Amino acid sequence: MKQPARRPPTANLAPEHALRRLELKVVRRLDGLLRGEHLGLLPGHGSEPAEARVYQPGEDDVRMMDWHVTARTTVPHVRDMIADRELETWALLDLSASMDFGTAHLEKRDLAVSALAAIGFLTARLGDRFGADVLHSGGIRRFRARSGKPALYALLQSVLNAPRTEHGAPDPDPDLAAAMQAMARSRPKRGLRVIVSDFIEPRAAATEERPWERPLRQIAARHQVLAVEILDPRELDLPDVGTVVLTDTETGAEREVHLNADVRRRYLSAARGQRLATQRALRRCGVPHLVLRTDSDWVLDIARFVMEQRRVAHRLLRHTPGRPR
Repeated sequence: MKQPARRPPTANLAPEHALRRLELKVVRRLDGLLRGEHLGLLPGHGSEPAEARVYQPGEDDVRMMDWHVTARTTVPHVRDMIADRELETWALLDLSASMDFGTAHLEKRDLAVSALAAIGFLTARLGDRFGADVLHSGGIRRFRARSGKPALYALLQSVLNAPRTEHGAPDPDPDLAAAMQAMARSRPKRGLRVIVSDFIEPRAAATEERPWERPLRQIAARHQVLAVEILDPRELDLPDVGTVVLTDTETGAEREVHLNADVRRRYLSAARGQRLATQRALRRCGVPHLVLRTDSDWVLDIARFVMEQRRVAHRLLRHTPGRPR
């Protein structure tokens, strides 16, 4: 009797069967050498029509003649083709101390890894590669981009084994802005970039520019970018439970606080200000924003987001010059 195929231990991170019919659309043109399923950057032999231009005798192939444009203009025109290219996706995963927290179905850290797995499934196509920079207490660990689901499962298992930050550790967590700068410098090839973080900057005021805005703009100028914000309900509102002991996940410092109505009101106002500042910063960078919460059905949230992005991509492609309507 044939034994059923064993699933990898990381397969329960994201229900692949629920995401199988979805695809995260990429509308930016890509660099690349291999043949894939996405638009290339430069004209060349391929299957996607580009812009029409005047025919150059002795240089252009008459088989590429665009007879419709030629008939309208009475001047011979050819239409270039854009080759399909492979997609290279790089994710920046924030596993700093503030991610080791959760009061609902799972911790923010686990939800972040699940989001990474979902993005990997949604972008896995012919010839595509997926890599990650993981930000944790030991610094930035880089996993080179590889293709295939076995490589994705191996990356996820390594991320799950990444060390947690100990309270009061002598080495502070690496800065999210510095990690984005490193990604912008070391990953020049055009593709998809995903930032998975809670985007919490304890020392930044709600009215200030976020420290990571400038490097994120640098990344978005060349790549298609997606920002995934990880939230827990207790980061947005405090319950009416009286006196509690709160621990700073960054330093390990503890403080006893009485959660009276005034404290809860001021906390709610500060949390809303922080979230609004993050939303505005991502909007200024021109980056799509996906919010995942530890107390909600995050698979359904991803599915809704992907379907909305598909509609946006369809509208963009319809208005792209040189593409068929």
